[in-house]
Amino acid sequence: MTGPDATSPLAAGGRWVPVTALVLTVAGLAVSIYLTVAHFASPAVLICSSNGAINCEKVTTSAESYVLGIPVAILGVVFFAAMVALNTPAAWRSGNTTLRWGRFGFAAVGLLFVVYLVSAELVVLHAICLWCTAVHVLTVSLFLVTTVGMIRAARPDGTGS
Repeated sequence: MTGPDATSPLAAGGRWVPVTALVLTVAGLAVSIYLTVAHFASPAVLICSSNGAINCEKVTTSAESYVLGIPVAILGVVFFAAMVALNTPAAWRSGNTTLRWGRFGFAAVGLLFVVYLVSAELVVLHAICLWCTAVHVLTVSLFLVTTVGMIRAARPDGTGS
């Protein structure tokens, strides 16, 4: 087995980037699956407040919990499942620019979607779902880690410094 190429974040000690990205992705997938199960079972399944500003039921049953008729929770599962594939160790070791840009592009789309969802929670619904917030934090963190990986890969020595 050969080592990572010079453009890989694994070069020059960047091992934390792919490991962190994969951990964030798997955590996001787990929470998204939980939200999907709750969506189809009952909002009562959610371990979260159902009144006041923290109101998971209000958020997850609102019209804003659908995009083009698709539950946002399912979109989260699809997003994180795709990101799992893009964040495998083999994908990070690869010098393939399509994988690298695909990973970054997906993370950027996830970030934009988080901005939309948080805006809907704050401006339209006046309620926050803690489980949704967990997905939002994981998505923003994943975008930041992916960006660090892109910066490291863009440097000739792979260090990003």
